[in-house]
This record gives sequence, C-alpha cells and structure tokens, in this order.
Amino acid sequence: MQEQKNLNIAKELLRVRLSQMVINEKYKNGDFKVPIHLAFGHEAIAVAVSSIMDSEDKLVLSHRNIHYNLARASLKPEIDEYLLKEKGLSKGQLGSMNLANEEKGIIYTSSILGNNLPVATGLALSKKAKNEKGIVIVETGDGAIEEGTFYESLLFSKSNDCSLLVIVENNEWSLATRINQRRYNINLSKFSESLGVRYEKINSNDVYEYIKKLEELKKYSIENKTPVCIEVELTTLGCWILRNDQVPTGKFVNYHGGPARIVNLKEGSIITYSDKDPVFVLKKYYERNIINDLSKDILKKLEEEII
Repeated sequence: MQEQKNLNIAKELLRVRLSQMVINEKYKNGDFKVPIHLAFGHEAIAVAVSSIMDSEDKLVLSHRNIHYNLARASLKPEIDEYLLKEKGLSKGQLGSMNLANEEKGIIYTSSILGNNLPVATGLALSKKAKNEKGIVIVETGDGAIEEGTFYESLLFSKSNDCSLLVIVENNEWSLATRINQRRYNINLSKFSESLGVRYEKINSNDVYEYIKKLEELKKYSIENKTPVCIEVELTTLGCWILRNDQVPTGKFVNYHGGPARIVNLKEGSIITYSDKDPVFVLKKYYERNIINDLSKDILKKLEEEII
C-alpha cells in the first residue's frame, strides 16, 4: 500500500515537471498571449503541499504559481487558461500570474509582490473566528520577504494566534543577479525568532521528506495556533548557471550546498549540480530505467490529453 502511494507521488512529481516542459515548448512557439513564470526545479515543494492538503485547507499563491496549480489540476485546463479560452481553468479570465482554482483549495493568487501575504493572514484569522477546520498555506519568494507585508503578516498572525504556514521559496536569484550581489542577507531564522515564530529550513528537494516535514508543521501550527515560517532552497532550472569565467571542463566544485560539474561552452561555463534537482532526487528511491519508463508513459498521456 505504502509502496504504491510513494510511486503515485513520484508520478505526480514527474507529471508536474513534464507538464511544464510541454508548456515551455508551446511558450517558445509563441502560442500564449500571457507571460508565464515557469518553475523547473520547484516541483517537490508543490507536490508535497498538495499531498498534505485536506478539503478544509486553503492555499494562497504568488505570480509563480504554475507548479502548485499543476499539482492540483490536470494540464489541459491550465493550457486553455493560458490561451485565454472559456474552457480554461478560470474561464480564460485569470491568465497566468493570478491563476487560482477555488475548487482545489487555491483560493487566491496575486501577481503583485507580497500582496498575497496579508490576504492569507486575513483568511487565517477568518478560520479562527469561525472556528473552522484546516489551515491556510501561503507561498511567497525570496524577493517578497523584502516587502513590509511579510513582517506585518507574520507579526499579525502571531499576535492573533492564527494557524498559518508561510512557505518562502528561495532560489538565491533576483532575475539574472545573485541575491548576495544585490542586497544584504536576510536571516529568516533570526527574523522569525524575533517574532516568536517557529522557523524551518528544508533544502533536500526530496518530495517524501518534504511531505513528512510539512505534515508535522501543519499539525504543530494548528495545535499551537501559530504561524510557521518555512524556507525552501530550490534548484531553479536544475541550477544550471551561466558564468563568464572559464574553468576546467569536468571539474567538480561545491556550489549552493551540493556538488557541481563544470561544462564549458562558447559563451563561458555552465555550472550544474543536478543531484538536488527534484527529479534526480528520485534516484534515491527508484532505478533510472523505472523513472525513464514512468516519464515516457506520463508524457504520452499528457500529449494525448492536450490533442
């Protein structure tokens, strides 16, 4: 029973990754009329969040919401939404950066940086006032924590004993600039501690570990009527990073918490450490040929779905 459950989770992770690849090909082809923020490498946290959600739980998202929406729904209605068709997930009215899915618990999504945080706080307060079951989960990023609403929302939810999981997706990038090149480091652990908020950092991109940890934190937040701040280190695009300096091909270096392999290209060098990419992490549990076979089967079904 557990083996089949774990296999289904692996399939979901692969489905979210392959769905994004299908969307990316259509995006490159110029099929869509709206901008789309992809989330390659973000699949583990999205699948984990979806896995722990009960019918009473609410999810609040930011402009980069594709992985969560795909984890909660199939590919075809999402593509139709990006095409602004009436049969889209939100009848072609929300596009990409504001895409919500109330039927699946995605109650609100905002393209405005930091805007979703006070909305989630209000929803959490409403749940408390109405004595409703479940929890509110809000996803934000390393950029939005610079906004005043991040501090205000944590302070308000803590002061009013609200159950709230605040997930901060951190890929250490600000567009094409590393965060440490642009601003002083924000220590979320100390920041949370100053408000009496529990802080957890997860960075394995292991979907099974994430599910276990989120289930624990969800229970803690509900029982103690308190927000929890969860920082997730991501491997956006498998953490392939273009560099201007040349380094020897094949050399391994330590980068962003994992081994990185150097590959020389004409433009410079690319660093990648795919061992922490959510798909490659599955190799801890399944043979490569099993992952390949699952991927082929899922991709075939996706292609049939969107015809």
